[in-house]
Amino acid sequence: MRSEHIIHGRIDRAGLLISADAPLLRLQQRAGAGLGKPLALPHLARLVALAQRLQTDLSRPLHAADDHSDVHALVRIIPDSDGANVEISDWRTRPVAQPLMPALAATSVTPQSWTWECDQQLRMVALRAGAEAPPIPEEWEGQSLSELFELQPDEDGRFPVLRALARQIGFDGQRVRADGPAARVSMVVSGEALFDATARFTGFRGVAEPTDEPVEAHPPQVLVDPAFGSLPLSDPIFGRRIDGALRGPLSRIIATAETISGQFDGPIRADYARYAGDIAHAGRHLLGLVDDLADLQNIERPGFKAAQDEIDLGDLARRAVGLLGMKAEEKGIRIDAPRTDDQMPATGEFRRVLQVLLNLLGNAIRYSPENSMIWIRVDREGDRAMVTVADQGQGIDPEQQAVVFEKFERLGRTDSGGSGLGLYIARRLARAMDGDLTVDSAPGQGARFTLSLPARAI
Repeated sequence: MRSEHIIHGRIDRAGLLISADAPLLRLQQRAGAGLGKPLALPHLARLVALAQRLQTDLSRPLHAADDHSDVHALVRIIPDSDGANVEISDWRTRPVAQPLMPALAATSVTPQSWTWECDQQLRMVALRAGAEAPPIPEEWEGQSLSELFELQPDEDGRFPVLRALARQIGFDGQRVRADGPAARVSMVVSGEALFDATARFTGFRGVAEPTDEPVEAHPPQVLVDPAFGSLPLSDPIFGRRIDGALRGPLSRIIATAETISGQFDGPIRADYARYAGDIAHAGRHLLGLVDDLADLQNIERPGFKAAQDEIDLGDLARRAVGLLGMKAEEKGIRIDAPRTDDQMPATGEFRRVLQVLLNLLGNAIRYSPENSMIWIRVDREGDRAMVTVADQGQGIDPEQQAVVFEKFERLGRTDSGGSGLGLYIARRLARAMDGDLTVDSAPGQGARFTLSLPARAI
């Protein structure tokens, strides 16, 4: 059943539900609470708390369930100084008695199975265990499929669920590992693609069946990087597998989300367009992380060496400005780049030097205030050719300068701007080209990053 009208609610600063239309109040009461009580719907309560903390409107999918029905809707939260207003639209309910996997129920669902459902972003909206299945994790609601299950690649290094997401089709044979009551268990996950009445892809529902495959309680530590948990970064196959498995699907997700956000196939609701824009932004961030991981795998390989091309640091600096100039203009930032006659011959790998400069300039733009300025200068000191990127940002104190080039260091930043690998990779590349990357900064005085390379005669 689908409701077209807006359902309203009001939350005070203490998180108490002080008013609610009937459908929202019924959910609150079925969760064991009522008016004047804390919001008893965990997913909605987390979104309200986030909106109040950020003091910004949030529009997100809402998923809730009780003994009578599963609810899917779109919630908008408008915070103010006294609490937050809640507006819920596109309210859809489905009786719990409806089979979760009608197409697979006869053959795939067993007493040992978990049945599950997720939305188009792979967030879990339903999870149930058979009579003889391992107990399900307590806090599964709202987790992504990859958080609930540790996805395992197939023999070709691919992930069937990611390929199915990119193509919006069903899948089977996705091997996973999950936390059981006493130890981790191995399972095989299958799913079918779901679509609404307008043929819009809405997610997957499926079955997770335990297998007899043994799971090591503690994998060999020699192949594990502590910052990435179980990702075996020292395994040379890892980089190729993760790159091949993720790059294509992520690129298609980004392209599809941008098409929706830009409304190229026709107008849609503004909040849906913003949500699609969020998906595209998150996809680009993940694709950047894949690039960083591939670079990390490459530069930490024993014997890694960079090419020794004849380059001009002035030319490469101007190329970097050309590539990122539009991003700077969006913030009103002016870039003072080397003039066309500012040449600084050096030796280094052309694409790697450009990569380092793009990282330095991108960071300067990201962390500079609006309507500020960035300077790029080339210089020579003895046998070293240098290019410096200086900004008017918040600066870096001496303690932070000591760790800014370390792996996964983001100087305490929690935004989604980067992976914490960029400067680490940039310095490793500089040193692989017989050069170096240094920083000179002070709090409130901006930062100056200098790349130095072997100079070449003019």
